[in-house]
Amino acid sequence: MRNVLTIISVLILNVAFAQVSDFKSIDFTVADNVAKLNNGKNLDNLPLLAHELTYKLDTDVEKFRAIYTWVSTNIKGDLTVSDKVLHKRKKHKNDSLSYTQWNNDYLKKAFKKLFKHKKTMCTGYAYLIKQLCFFANIDCEIINGYGRSFDANVESLELVNHSWNAVKLNNKWYLCDATWSSGYFLGAKFIQEYNDGYFLTDPVLFAKNHIPIDRSWFLNQKLEVKTFIAEPLVYAETFKHKIIPIQPNTLITEVEKNQTLTFQIKTLKPLKLEDLRLIYFKSLEIKDLKINTKLEKDHTITLTTQFNHRGLYDVHLAVKDDVFATFTIKVIKTNSAEKINQALVSN
Repeated sequence: MRNVLTIISVLILNVAFAQVSDFKSIDFTVADNVAKLNNGKNLDNLPLLAHELTYKLDTDVEKFRAIYTWVSTNIKGDLTVSDKVLHKRKKHKNDSLSYTQWNNDYLKKAFKKLFKHKKTMCTGYAYLIKQLCFFANIDCEIINGYGRSFDANVESLELVNHSWNAVKLNNKWYLCDATWSSGYFLGAKFIQEYNDGYFLTDPVLFAKNHIPIDRSWFLNQKLEVKTFIAEPLVYAETFKHKIIPIQPNTLITEVEKNQTLTFQIKTLKPLKLEDLRLIYFKSLEIKDLKINTKLEKDHTITLTTQFNHRGLYDVHLAVKDDVFATFTIKVIKTNSAEKINQALVSN
């Protein structure tokens, strides 16, 4: 709810399905406990930290889990660094050479702050994950691209503003984002709240708000050739509940008054139909739209509703109070003449 108020090369055919469920037989409790036991450790000696986080664990995925969890729960977001980099990206949008020169100098300062105060932005999180993986003999890459949120890259890809990681486990590449796993900002204050939904995420879900510069890092052949469209907005809660919005597949949808509008989602973990809501705000008051829900095959859920009045609505799909997708619905007047003509043609 707070989010409302305030997408290397594909080498294996089934890589598109690379996600945490590949490791459902593995209990991450031990790895998470190792991360907790090392809580508060400094960054003065990364080889030693990587050793402490991994030497008790048997598999690479458990070692990576401990590294990822530790970084996500011990490093804080730095809005000052993030805002400064974003400002410079905008300023040098059409002069990549100038930005690169500035960025190379500034990264030295940013990494110094990371190692001293354990505060950073997305590049710092991704860098730290890669370095710890290097010392643990795990292949890991930093992926740069467009992070899509309610205030960035909404209707078009305007600015490269985010970095995340790809990690190779059991000869397969997986995607993760320690930055967005670590927490969120409430105004200027960073709230550290771990979100496991960004750990080894399904590539289709990940692509809802991660668009890599190098499209092969979608890890999905269909997504690589897909033209960017402004899809519905998704939030941290989308990843928390592991829900993939399917329909409507555009941010803005036009529908006639009293016409049935269908929403469709796919769930990657169990979800109760009665917990689903379709809401909008009227004078800061939350209003629930009447919906009919139906569980389809392949963990797909269909929701239908109707709008009785014309207008522009920002509507939000939610699990209880957790908003996970936002759509703009333009409700127009029913075209009676057109409907009569269509009926005559069909007869």
